[in-house]
Amino acid sequence: MGLFKIKMSKPRQAVILCGGEGTRLKPYTNSIPKPMILCNKKPFLWYLLNQLNDEGIDRFVLLTGYLGEKIKDYFGNGNNWGWKIDYSIGPVKWDTGKRIWEARNLFDNCFLLLYSDNFVTFSLNKLFEAHQNNNKSLTFMVSPKIPGNVELDEHGIVKKYDNCRSSNSLEYVEIGYMIVEKEKTLSFYESADCSFSIILKKMSEQQQINSYIQHDSYHSISDPSRWKNTEEYLTPKKIILIDRDGVINKKSFKGEYVTNWSSFQWIPETRIAMRLLAEAGFKFVVITNQAGVARRMINPADLAIIHQNMKDELLNDGVEVLDVYLCPHHWDENCDCRKPKPGMFYQVSKDWMLRIDKTIFIGDDPRDCQAAFNAGCKSVFIGNALELKKLSVREMPDFKFANLLDGVPTLIEYFNYNTDHDYN
Repeated sequence: MGLFKIKMSKPRQAVILCGGEGTRLKPYTNSIPKPMILCNKKPFLWYLLNQLNDEGIDRFVLLTGYLGEKIKDYFGNGNNWGWKIDYSIGPVKWDTGKRIWEARNLFDNCFLLLYSDNFVTFSLNKLFEAHQNNNKSLTFMVSPKIPGNVELDEHGIVKKYDNCRSSNSLEYVEIGYMIVEKEKTLSFYESADCSFSIILKKMSEQQQINSYIQHDSYHSISDPSRWKNTEEYLTPKKIILIDRDGVINKKSFKGEYVTNWSSFQWIPETRIAMRLLAEAGFKFVVITNQAGVARRMINPADLAIIHQNMKDELLNDGVEVLDVYLCPHHWDENCDCRKPKPGMFYQVSKDWMLRIDKTIFIGDDPRDCQAAFNAGCKSVFIGNALELKKLSVREMPDFKFANLLDGVPTLIEYFNYNTDHDYN
């Protein structure tokens, strides 16, 4: 009999562990539970639930313990946000494994499990696709970190899970956002009185955990320093990501490059559009492939002069370009930064504490749309829409315009709506 893949249903429910005392956050957690720590006047837990809602999940089970009544008093049944929230309330002394076991009858057959102190941008579709492909009992997100607590094989299957971080081979850290097959996972329980990390260790020993590697930075409220960094990360920002050649300036012929300032030709509509957007409070980060450096067709010093002059002239218009990120590599080098790979986007997120999922990248090439999709941000395509026919449905841009000036009202409306909807 041939092998076949069992069709699964994407999770529509999220379970969040909210019972810990938050000892590393004391004295702030003396009177409120850790998930209710405020970030920009909103509880951190609200950001998690709102993020999950953006991914199509509006049913939640909150596993509460320490000062759990404070969580329930704030969120209630979730109706204020169009959510449905159930609670499993247990004593403070219950460990994470016990909380999950005691609430098991509230869970769907397949659900998303999160910790209440980590935050990272993610795509439920991408995570679920990874879960389906390896058909394991559980798939969790990991981030590269040494020392970590996870070792992966070449297929992304967890070879070792060790919270003691006792080996140099542990090059990833598990950050939660797990897709859990309920019955398969519960079968690893021998006793309910345990940490869920014990269950994960047992599952890893039988190679029943798949991973999804997230290269964007993850954030946490686990201690005061990380909490304040996370608050800054979650602060809404009017930063637009934008390509250079073909969007800001006219492209050279195929295989050629703008090699000096005298050959840099502005696209008038873009310059006007950037000024109008700047007047509405926006700043910009340029993200550009410049393989001409590797091909020795442009000197890096000359490229730096081009970018400085570009920034200076735009600043005279009242337009602030915060930075220019460029990939100097040849397309054969297989680097992580050349679009359509998302490496430069992740670096922008890290440097500017920017939520990639809450911004937009503007480009004129189908690869720009692919890069935005790979990074997890929205995209705007400038140019002839017929060029997009080779893109998959998921890679298609969110907006298309003949020129950037045409798109200014839509961009302002999009950011204003999302800021009001998400943060007010």
